[in-house]
This record gives sequence, C-alpha cells and structure tokens, in this order.
Amino acid sequence: MNIATGSSLKDLQAAESKLLLQTYERNPLLFISGEGVYLRDEQGNDYLDLLSGIGVCALGYDHPAITQAIATQSRQILHTSNLFFHRGTPELALRLTEITGMDRVFFCNSGTEAWEAALKLARAHAGLLRSEGKTIGTKFLALEHSFHGRTMGSVATTHKEKYRSPFAPVMPDVEFVPFDDVAALRAAFSSDVCAIAIEVIQGEGGINPVSPEFLAAARELCDSTGALLLLDEIQSGMGRTGKWCAYQHYGIHPDVTTLAKPLGGGVPVGAMLCTEEAGRAITPGMHGTTFGGNPLAIAVAIAVIDAMKQQKLLSHVEEVGGYFLSRLQELQHKHSAIKEVRGRGLMIGIELDSADLAKEILSGMFARRIVLNRTHETVLRFLPPFILQREHVDQAIAALDELLTLQSKPNAALAGEVVNG
Repeated sequence: MNIATGSSLKDLQAAESKLLLQTYERNPLLFISGEGVYLRDEQGNDYLDLLSGIGVCALGYDHPAITQAIATQSRQILHTSNLFFHRGTPELALRLTEITGMDRVFFCNSGTEAWEAALKLARAHAGLLRSEGKTIGTKFLALEHSFHGRTMGSVATTHKEKYRSPFAPVMPDVEFVPFDDVAALRAAFSSDVCAIAIEVIQGEGGINPVSPEFLAAARELCDSTGALLLLDEIQSGMGRTGKWCAYQHYGIHPDVTTLAKPLGGGVPVGAMLCTEEAGRAITPGMHGTTFGGNPLAIAVAIAVIDAMKQQKLLSHVEEVGGYFLSRLQELQHKHSAIKEVRGRGLMIGIELDSADLAKEILSGMFARRIVLNRTHETVLRFLPPFILQREHVDQAIAALDELLTLQSKPNAALAGEVVNG
C-alpha cells in the first residue's frame, strides 16, 4: 500500500478505507493547496471554495497574516500548558471580550468543547444559585433542528436523532422545543430550567435564523429565574453575518456564547465567553483542557481578528453577502425548484424541493469546480471565505442557473454536462 508523500487519490482512498475509522463519506477530491478563495487539487485544477472548510477558513487560503503568525510563533514556543502564563491569552481574551461584549473567556480546541464548557457552566451556575437559596433546576431547553456538537453533552442538545441514538443514554434533562415557537418556549420553561440553548442561525439544521421575538422571549424567561441564555455562535460568529456575533443584529445579550470555526482561520481553536455573573460559578480545578489556549492557536486567532479589522471585512461580508442573497433571490423567482433563500451575510442556504435534486445540483457544482455542501437533506449551504468578491458570486450564480435549467430537462445528467478545461 502506497501512502507516501505524493500519493494519488486512489492510494489515499485505499489507505483510509483500511486504516481510518469510517466516520465520513468523503467526496472524491484531493486538495493539496489553496490561494485566496480557491482550492487546488492534485491535478492542478482550481475550485472556487464556497464552503471554506465548513465555515473555518475565514481569510481564505495562504493569507499572509496567518502564515506569518504561524511562522513567528513556531520559532518561539508551541506549548507550555495552562499551569503557566504566556502573553497571548490575555491579548486574545481582550480582543474577544471587546468585540462580543462579554466579560470572561475559556479557551479550548473546538466548537463542541466550547459548547461542552457552556453546558457545564450552566449546571454549575444553577448549583451556585441553589446554594444561595434560589429555586432553579438542571434542565436544558434546546431547539428542534439544532446542532451543537458531538461530545456527550453537546450531542444531548443536538436534535437530530441519528446523532444521539447510537450513543444513548446521552446526558439527561434536555427538552427540545419547536424552532422559533414562542408559545412552545413559554410553555416548556419553568424554574426547573437552568439554561436555554439557541443557535442564533441554525447551520446544520438548514440555515434558519431565529426571530427577534423568539430571542427576546428567551432572554426574558432566563431573566425571570436566573437561568442562563446560551447562544451558540460557533458557525454564525466571528464576522460570518457581518457582525462579530449574529446576536448583535438583535440587540440582545447572552449570558454565555461560544466561538470556534472562523476564529483560528484553519487552526483548531475554540472559546466559551460568559458574563461576570455566570463566570463566578467556575473556580480553579472545576474545568480545564490540556491544549486549549496553546500559544500557536492563540497567535493565529489574534492575527485573524487583527486582519479582519484592518481589511474592514465585517462591512465587506455584509455588502457581498447582501449581493449574494439578492442574486439567489433572483434565481428563486426564475426557478420554482428553489423553495426558499435564507441567511445573513455570508451564511446562506437555499432550500430545494427535493433531496434528490439537492444531491444532483451539488454534484453538478463540483463538476464545475465549485465547492459547497448540502445540509438538512434539501438545503445547499454557502459558507465562503470572508474575502469573497462579487465576481465569485456571479460565477456561482451562473453555474446554479445552468444546473437548475438543466434539471427541468428529462434525463439530464447535471454532473456530467460540463466542459473541462
């Protein structure tokens, strides 16, 4: 078996089928480099990337701020452990608290770890309130179609049965409320609840923005008992919607929020942020992580934030994202197969009228060297790098228009009707 450097896609497929735990159904593509908003495969073909590693590579590929931060930090120190200080952690914490309006930060390695920390904090905070004589329970309210991660706590608050049932019993005391149903939320809430868990824009669930009324009701209910409002911004945060956090579009402040995907620009890093009130429930020894907040990840995250500010990417995301949405809405008026266009900034989904069509369109886009993915069966998800330009949007729209036109033809082979060159 040949798995040396330079191995072909066929060699890698054979090696992975024999050696890796089979957790992913990979697309038959081997990317070896990237520049800007493009990925390059082993044959030298460039692909327009409208997925950015599922919302991770916010600055695209080979961005000088990231490569310089990695090079500089790698010559200094990669790891010391959280038993000692290093300069980067307070620097990044200051930047994050300033842009989110939160007070304290816990650094970790991924989104699911950040959400796990949020759940533990909510339970610990409820215990603290009980010790102070208040009546509050241990129950979480989460939303239908939610996705918060794959650790045992995070998956317990993730709605889709296929993610939970193989590992049952998962963490108890979680109730799912219909998405965006204010009456159902009020009916489910009581002093038994320690936290309400919400993705401000559901990602895996199909790019569903929560309504201002629902978020306001959640904030009001939490305030009435001391329960915590947990807002998951792992996919929607760090500028994805044109603001640092999607909740900032609503004027509603959480007790806890979680960040990850774009934060490290491709280097694994996550963060759980909380208010001073929520944070007083955690004391030394209650929670921790070996690799969280390591100097390399911290240095890169600082570089990402600073580059976003210098390049004024929040306003750019809002402008290009608005253009993308408007072009997709034009397609919706033209093609009845598009049921709905949803999203904000550069977090966009189009819902098609069948899962089979969504699969065909996705294959056709790959054949035209445009990368995106399908979520919630019928939704095409767009999470491009923040440096996307209008001409890239136009390229994607032209391909989608062509494919949606072809789909109305009997026996059309959408994936194959492309001229390579």
